[in-house]
Amino acid sequence: MVFINRPAPADESAGPAQTVRPDSQVLDDGGEGAVTVVEFLDFECEACGAAYPYVEELREQYAGEITYVVRYFPLPGHFNSTNAAVAAEAAARQGKFEEMYHALFQSQSEWGEAGESRAELFRSFAEEIGLDMTTFDRDVADPETTARVQADFAEGQALGVSSTPTFFVNDEQLVDLQSWADVTGAIDAELAQ
Repeated sequence: MVFINRPAPADESAGPAQTVRPDSQVLDDGGEGAVTVVEFLDFECEACGAAYPYVEELREQYAGEITYVVRYFPLPGHFNSTNAAVAAEAAARQGKFEEMYHALFQSQSEWGEAGESRAELFRSFAEEIGLDMTTFDRDVADPETTARVQADFAEGQALGVSSTPTFFVNDEQLVDLQSWADVTGAIDAELAQ
């Protein structure tokens, strides 16, 4: 199984760049009035892997108060980042994005920085989380799945994303983050309004 590992140029027909699209992956939906937190991530990125436990704590701490959205931003220098994002998107098509999201981050030390395709490992995760494998294989091979990942990347670039993880709180990019408290502080400030 071979995946493509190149982001596409921005699709001008999609309209102005937005932090959240109707097809964005939502991990938590806080409902009306919730603060929207968007993370552009690369499943192979060590900094994203290091942020993962904090993200999980954040999701628990602000349950019902935030809508947590994930956008793909596979960095070209990471050999398996697009492969991982394609596997996650294929899982999402079967309603199992979150399960694949956890599997990829919890196993990052096994496959991150590998110089060869780890698509078969990602396929094994799909089996473990109970996906229909015929459908998964078809979705992984479908150019629309890769195009969906590439669209997130292109939109991230249009929004000024250049590294991962990059966070937005209610459409405002958090820049110069010094600690995790900068993220929670931005959320708290929005909740206080």
